[in-house]
Amino acid sequence: MRTFKVIFNTIRAMSFKKILKLLSAVIPHPLFSVLSFYATVQAFSIAQKLYPETASKNGEGNAFRHSFWCCLIIMYCSKVSSPEKAFDFCKKITDLHEELFPNEPLETKMDLHNNKIGMDYFMELLPGIHRQFFEKNFFIEGLQKKTAEAKVLKNLDDDFAGELVYLDEK
Repeated sequence: MRTFKVIFNTIRAMSFKKILKLLSAVIPHPLFSVLSFYATVQAFSIAQKLYPETASKNGEGNAFRHSFWCCLIIMYCSKVSSPEKAFDFCKKITDLHEELFPNEPLETKMDLHNNKIGMDYFMELLPGIHRQFFEKNFFIEGLQKKTAEAKVLKNLDDDFAGELVYLDEK
């Protein structure tokens, strides 16, 4: 219930211009959009359970949530279309999320970086498993390992290719 309240309040706070931009991205892809919304709810609730202290902040839980979110979007959309189309939609919708809900520059860099890690992780697993047989549990353990090894992002010039990043809020 808390997850739906957060999402509802977020949408309610959007300007009319932002709502139109969001609609222009989701209306051409209604099935992908519904599946992405479902992935969003799943990623948020699972991250909250696994990382209750940091999933809604900029810590390790946030890194897990963003990467897991992208895996789930591609997974669900791949069940009804090609993985390539699902990947493209995921990139478009998650980049749009960062545009519509802007953060500080370092937070945006962190989120976009962790989104890419999630998308790349899905595509890395794809050759070994038929897309129809993917389940959300396939990603959790691997992403938790990546989360345990995540690096602290300190400035915009930092480059941690292939590793999750988070902000040290201490």
